Amino acid sequence: MASIYDFLYEQNVNEKLIGEIKKFRKKYALDGEVKNRVVKPQFTFYGKEILEMAVSAVIKGENILLTGPKATGKNVLSDNLAYLFNRPSYNVSFNVNTDSASLIGTDTFEDNQVKLRKGPVYQCAVYGGFGIFDEINMAKNDAVSVLHSTLDHRRLIDIPGYDKILLHGATRFIGTMNYGYAGTKELNEALVSRFLVIDMPAVNEETLLKILHDAFPNANKKNMTQFSGLFLDLQLKALNGEITTKAIDLRGMLSALKTVEAGLAPSSAIKMGITNKSFDVFEREIIDDVVLTRIPLEWTKQDIFEA
Repeated sequence: MASIYDFLYEQNVNEKLIGEIKKFRKKYALDGEVKNRVVKPQFTFYGKEILEMAVSAVIKGENILLTGPKATGKNVLSDNLAYLFNRPSYNVSFNVNTDSASLIGTDTFEDNQVKLRKGPVYQCAVYGGFGIFDEINMAKNDAVSVLHSTLDHRRLIDIPGYDKILLHGATRFIGTMNYGYAGTKELNEALVSRFLVIDMPAVNEETLLKILHDAFPNANKKNMTQFSGLFLDLQLKALNGEITTKAIDLRGMLSALKTVEAGLAPSSAIKMGITNKSFDVFEREIIDDVVLTRIPLEWTKQDIFEA
């Protein structure tokens, strides 16, 4: 029977760390009310060094900030950690409208009483959840300021007019941020000091092929290398400033391959999943040229998926 730890053993992750995960799961029982929030990730995270850093931080009660370019697996790692430690996860996608009430909670009128409608950070505190702050560098100062006492050694939430809440022992927060997105800003020093920072490396061919194989086990391995090669070619062009990062979209590539599995021609699928993510005509031409070197126009579903 497959174990949730198998992918850690396969990557030779330190066995002492795996033992500590097991102790953590045993120490912190899962509240039945939030069992539905423990979700098995769709994808496995590959990267021994990153896994060991992240697991060590969680075990020692630290919060983690995952930084790095697009498509490095920040959200995949976050989901894998929550599942490994058997904790409910609460996702917050920061934007210009996210404020303190969105995180902690806001007053609502219920049963002829004013009650607090609990936000995701409040629920993390109560149930020992893993709070995932996506694009944390888009947060307004108002939203970030309420997190300071939650993220540091005090581990509490002080809500005016309500109780002061101490965080559950299993509660952890994971922030993610990309560089250079519209609306992002530099994180202030006070906030960064409350995290251990992991800089996520760019995905390599070996990792890409594992991800593609996990997602499509019946795919032709030889021809699937063309899709990983396409992604890496585009990644290199973006790194060299020839194109933007819009086409560096692993989700888009996986979605495109799903449409190929349904019967669509691979060249058409890649247009939807990769090429058309750029709205600049000149950039699309560059991407098209790269695609043609990897994905022949005459390819069909049968060239990618074995019967």
